[in-house]
Amino acid sequence: MSLTFRAPRSILTAACLAAGLLVPTATPAHADANAVPTYEVKINLTAAALDASHNPTAAVKSAFGITGSAKSRSYSYYDTDTLALDAEGWSVRLRHKDGSSFEETYKKRFPVSNGDINGALAAANAAGFDSSDTNYDAEVDWGYAKQTLSFSNEKSHSASGYSGTSMPSSSTGRTWLVNDIPGKLQDWRSTGWGKTTLSASRAHGPVTSKVYGGAWSVSDDASVEVLPVVNAAGTGTEYVVELSFKTDSYADAAKLHTDAIALAESKGWLYHGDILKTQLILDRY
Repeated sequence: MSLTFRAPRSILTAACLAAGLLVPTATPAHADANAVPTYEVKINLTAAALDASHNPTAAVKSAFGITGSAKSRSYSYYDTDTLALDAEGWSVRLRHKDGSSFEETYKKRFPVSNGDINGALAAANAAGFDSSDTNYDAEVDWGYAKQTLSFSNEKSHSASGYSGTSMPSSSTGRTWLVNDIPGKLQDWRSTGWGKTTLSASRAHGPVTSKVYGGAWSVSDDASVEVLPVVNAAGTGTEYVVELSFKTDSYADAAKLHTDAIALAESKGWLYHGDILKTQLILDRY
């Protein structure tokens, strides 16, 4: 029986290089890594979570560690009548918290299918949203049954001359937002598309909500937002109640999601679905 000796690949490669038989390949270029998101768990509650004055009940506050007093905020979303920005996954919001500057938020959303956050991050990377772009913060919104990846660019505008949570006229707010538009939105579909589209937008809103803060479980950033909106018929007001928790950890977000749903369900407060505030305001105002 004969034995065949096979030299290790490294020895063969070195020998072939020395003989000029192999040409070393260039180091492959690598794209920037995917962004690393934070997480916000958002669970909607029913009207049973509110008292007669439309504030969270004492039982809800106690159950979810809500200790802060109500803080008001007003906001509008800017889009065309046909919602051209929304159709491309963009939302533009102008928000005014009591005693603060105006917040301008330009947000691009990417769907998360079947819990595949890495797949959504890869799709975002291919669209130019990766770890190298420090102008945008990546976040996964984790609702009752739906997850969405978003990239937000935050800017501010002086609130001089505006008291409380008062908002500017639609045309004034639009001017601010157009002047501060980030490059990714400005040239999204083609050169200048975003700026042209935003220039043709109007304010959808404003709406004014109350937010109550606290800490619960593994999140030190818990809150309940109570948002009154015009009902679908346009004849009255309904109240959207959103319980939310922020965390940097996927594992913590998963725990918060599971535990919050279980607790809200056991108390009879859980809304079985996802209420998307942005879409609601765009559609009804």
